Amino acid sequence: MVMGRAYEDDLTRRTAWSLRFSPAVPPKSNRASPWEHDPVLYRRLNEIERLFRLMQGFRRIFCRFEKLDVMYIGFIQLALVYVSIK
Repeated sequence: MVMGRAYEDDLTRRTAWSLRFSPAVPPKSNRASPWEHDPVLYRRLNEIERLFRLMQGFRRIFCRFEKLDVMYIGFIQLALVYVSIK
């Protein structure tokens, strides 16, 4: 589970561990007892955020014009193909 630094409190981390997720949030620099985190996984968060930004460019997906879930997922897949070719 990749989270931003805003979610680095102990309660959120315990909840993530109880749901069997491994949080990859880095500790703040002034933390008394910092923990180990995966910096490579945390850097992937930027890639995910950029992908969502590209997906917002497709108005049909962003505004959810489609009524059926199958059609909505189809347009998401079509947009992902377009983004990967571009």
